[in-house]
Amino acid sequence: MRNKAIDIILQTEDINLEEPVLLFDEDGHSIYWLGASEASAFRTNTYLVSDGDESIIIDPGNRTLFNSIKKNIDKLGRLSNVQAMVLCHQDPDVGASIFDWLKFKPELKVITSARTNILLPHYGVSEYSFYDSGEINNYEYVFESGRKLKFIEAPFLHFPGAIATYDEYSQSLFSGDIWAAISMDLNFTVDDFEEHKLKLDLFHIDYMASGIASRGFAAKLKNINIDLILPQHGALIQKEYVQSAVEYLEQLKCGLDLIYPGT
Repeated sequence: MRNKAIDIILQTEDINLEEPVLLFDEDGHSIYWLGASEASAFRTNTYLVSDGDESIIIDPGNRTLFNSIKKNIDKLGRLSNVQAMVLCHQDPDVGASIFDWLKFKPELKVITSARTNILLPHYGVSEYSFYDSGEINNYEYVFESGRKLKFIEAPFLHFPGAIATYDEYSQSLFSGDIWAAISMDLNFTVDDFEEHKLKLDLFHIDYMASGIASRGFAAKLKNINIDLILPQHGALIQKEYVQSAVEYLEQLKCGLDLIYPGT
């Protein structure tokens, strides 16, 4: 299956980064990138997965982004059917806006790992509907249509309770901080993976725990078909570079590998 909309994006130079961008749309199932109001080398990516009348926010972002993300979901006509948020881990750039989202809509489900959930109340919310990504339906969120989001544990990349989310129908992987890139050029998609590796290194070498962790996660992807990688920072990685992206993790030396070499 091919992400049809991404083909158009690859041919488009002028993308308004403050507007939502359609990445996939087929048979009532869609994925949107929800815009970025900050011009930053550490640009935060927030996504929306919609299936029929159900919508789920992937990594809602920090509090300064809440109003713009909410506005963009409203532009899509999806605000009233947002039912849940998935957080890859608890960092403020990923999830501080849960305070605002739960104030706006207290019944929203919060889907994340048990380790992440322990820390979320520090954002000022203590009562909400928590769904453990490691326990619900054997690591799956099932839409009413039967389509699924599958949660993949990614321990120590870079948080012990980190997860990635795989949208089975579109074959899209929301990878959290895995394949996060730091760059001021704000490219929307990768056009040269060799050049992009330098931007990945700026994040991974210092933030990721070790090559053992990155290789372990790469091994979990062995039998998963991936058409698009959607990280929480930096450019999206399209199908032609997915294998190169996996090999990057397999070869990565980072964190403890460099701080304690030879041990």
